[in-house]
Amino acid sequence: MTRFTLAITATDADIDELGHVNNAVWVQWIQQIATAHWKAVAPPEHQADHLWVVTRHEIDYRGNVGLGETVIGETWVDKPPQGARFDRNVRFTGADGKVKVEAVTSWALLDRASGRLQRVREEIAAPFRD
Repeated sequence: MTRFTLAITATDADIDELGHVNNAVWVQWIQQIATAHWKAVAPPEHQADHLWVVTRHEIDYRGNVGLGETVIGETWVDKPPQGARFDRNVRFTGADGKVKVEAVTSWALLDRASGRLQRVREEIAAPFRD
């Protein structure tokens, strides 16, 4: 399985009235790392023909991150797809080595031209497992 990492630093726009990264921002970061992973491993023809949409997020918030702090986001796919969908794991770890957020998100594959769901074929799933 291919693990993909991305460093993200909290900016002023990410911080809520409690002084830490807003929960909605974590969802944006989950999408950001998932999209970056797809662009990093999928061949250009797959990117041209398909796109992914989120169908579900299951998120555990375990710690806070403040302004200027950096987290390392890590994502991977550890199960084979089921039809048009597969689950993606995401973990954000702070500089202190503690997990701040963990999530399992479900994504569905769409045909870019028609907007219709498509079965995740082996050649589309393979780059995530290599």
